[in-house]
Amino acid sequence: MRTTIRLADSLLLETKREAARCGMTLTAIIEESLRARLARTTAEPRTRVRLTTAGRGGLRPGIDLDDSASLLDVMDGVE
Repeated sequence: MRTTIRLADSLLLETKREAARCGMTLTAIIEESLRARLARTTAEPRTRVRLTTAGRGGLRPGIDLDDSASLLDVMDGVE
């Protein structure tokens, strides 16, 4: 896809020099830089969330968290 971007003259010159040094095109250098930036943005560590719980003693007897149908029955008051 073609697009137009505006770069500072000094940045464009430095990028062209780097492209020539590496045997790459200007487009390839820009694409590589954008991919690296996007990878850093999407790979940011997640913030841990601390959940406050209520009650004691764990699950009620007979509750199986792996059986969603029976869990829904208990939650709906059908036992």
